[in-house]
Amino acid sequence: MKGKNPKKICTFVFQIAFGTSTMSQKILLNSTEIGIILHRLACQLIENHLDFSNTVLIGIQPRGIYLAERLTQILQNDYQVKDIELGYLDITFYRDDFRRNEKILEANKTKINFVVENKKVVFIDDVLYTGRSIRAALTAIQSFGRPEEIELLVLIDRRFSRHLPIQPNYRGRQVDAINKEKVKVNWSENDGEDMVYLINQEKDK
Repeated sequence: MKGKNPKKICTFVFQIAFGTSTMSQKILLNSTEIGIILHRLACQLIENHLDFSNTVLIGIQPRGIYLAERLTQILQNDYQVKDIELGYLDITFYRDDFRRNEKILEANKTKINFVVENKKVVFIDDVLYTGRSIRAALTAIQSFGRPEEIELLVLIDRRFSRHLPIQPNYRGRQVDAINKEKVKVNWSENDGEDMVYLINQEKDK
């Protein structure tokens, strides 16, 4: 070992014993594709809800609000649907892992300035994964009344990752991702770009 760099030796031994983690990502959707999908989702909403006189849109905090806001803009500006009621719902304290999570969860803001009783509610979120966030949303919305019915709209549906029997009524794209893979949705309003990535983090031997 004489003359060798101890730091490099330790690094080499660690890699042999434990392997190294590498992370790669690929683009699932670019900005053009996202735009096309958003218009398709907007048209599907119009088909089922017409003038939205008895329908409210609820963005699930934190990431669902960007999709909800974008869809609302498209409905109002491109399809002349006026007076859309849009709200934000925080589900932090309704999650079934709230007291089990080692990391302290930070609550977001709930903003629902309208009546939910006997309304048709459309939950909007960016990614449907295990279904536990939607289960929490179903519980949280009861504090604002009893809706006539509830639908779910998501941009990405990870269909092989469900823990609960929850399925979307509207989906932008279905993705077959394994548990080691993460789907990340970026919005220009928050991340500087409209893009969906599939991030793969694997352990190399």
